[in-house]
Amino acid sequence: MPHIIVKLWPGRSDEQKIALADKMAEAMTEIMGTPDKNISVSFEEVAKEDWTEEVYNTDILAKESLLYKKPGY
Repeated sequence: MPHIIVKLWPGRSDEQKIALADKMAEAMTEIMGTPDKNISVSFEEVAKEDWTEEVYNTDILAKESLLYKKPGY
């Protein structure tokens, strides 16, 4: 615990994903006190044309009360 899921459009390199996963784990350790060995991060690529249906409607609008940072679109 915790497991962080990042949903994003395709096109980022593995190197970018690894760098982001490392920074997120670093922040989780620093801010929440979670040991690095307990953190996992995955990436789910969602095509731009599927974003509204698969992410915006289901993960953002339907769960708006859970958001701590809302999108600006």
